[in-house]
Amino acid sequence: MQTRFFTINDHPQGTPARELFDLHEQALPDLAEGEVRIRNRWLSVDPYMRGRMSGVTTYIEPFELNAPLEGAAIGEVIESRDANFPVGTKVRHMGGWRDIAQLPAAELETLPTFEVPEQAYLGVLGMPGMTAWTGLNLIAEMQEDNNVLVSGAAGAVGSLAVQLAKAKGGTVVGIAGSQEKLDWLEAHGVKAVSYQGKDAAQLTEALNAACPEGFDVYYENVGGTCLEAALNTLRVGARIAVCGMIARYNDDTPSAGPGNLAMILIRRARMQGFIVFDHWDHYPQFLEEVGPQVENGRIDYEETIEEGLERTPDAFLKLFEGANRGKMLVRL
Repeated sequence: MQTRFFTINDHPQGTPARELFDLHEQALPDLAEGEVRIRNRWLSVDPYMRGRMSGVTTYIEPFELNAPLEGAAIGEVIESRDANFPVGTKVRHMGGWRDIAQLPAAELETLPTFEVPEQAYLGVLGMPGMTAWTGLNLIAEMQEDNNVLVSGAAGAVGSLAVQLAKAKGGTVVGIAGSQEKLDWLEAHGVKAVSYQGKDAAQLTEALNAACPEGFDVYYENVGGTCLEAALNTLRVGARIAVCGMIARYNDDTPSAGPGNLAMILIRRARMQGFIVFDHWDHYPQFLEEVGPQVENGRIDYEETIEEGLERTPDAFLKLFEGANRGKMLVRL
């Protein structure tokens, strides 16, 4: 059986070019004992993958040049030499960026059994959803009636974060770009603020207008101007959960930090970065809380879908254009 997969041929500087990605085809070896072969149905592309393309070890090993890329995927077992994963089992795994994956059974997870579309386990009930829940509850220790600010608020992580925060009863403000995203936030009871065309002072003014009392929690997905403005709007004792800083992922030179970092001292705030996989032992707790809400429609979620393996690099690059609403997926 043949597999098709993407590789990168160089370490990009700045925003990756489409020519960085090469599509290959090769024959798969026979299954060894304990291995499983999966026909992928859904692939995930996520901003963190940009860091893995730089050739530098951070909290995760970098991608190897000219080797199959990796990412979360959902597929169906088509051949198995492990009794725990018979043919027909739907699984989640990290053998993405390809159409057929062949992996040790130890690297697979059987999908949970909520009545939701299977691709939800790559988004709202997968890593992005778990990231939103972890940042708010375990890192920022969100309480009832807290005022919460979320940047990147219409993306895969932010769109769940604002809904979880809204359920706690405080004022929730989301920062986003396009009018379509702002409208989605407003439709979900979130005060929407656009960052487009605003410097830090102008964005601060807009945030103060949306929530004059200030924020107890800031969920950081973007960095840059959003972070600087957010620091100006903190309440005493605020907590900042740093999930990502997508505004800087394609910078090819170091960028200066916010000039108002002293606000952390003035507001006696706590700012903590986190990696969701360090907290994955809480995933069952997250599923228990959020799964039924997704199943019964109390939590809404958006997906942006590209069709076909060949579109995987294009789907990834669109993340840095703000072209996705909710989770960016590739359907095979």
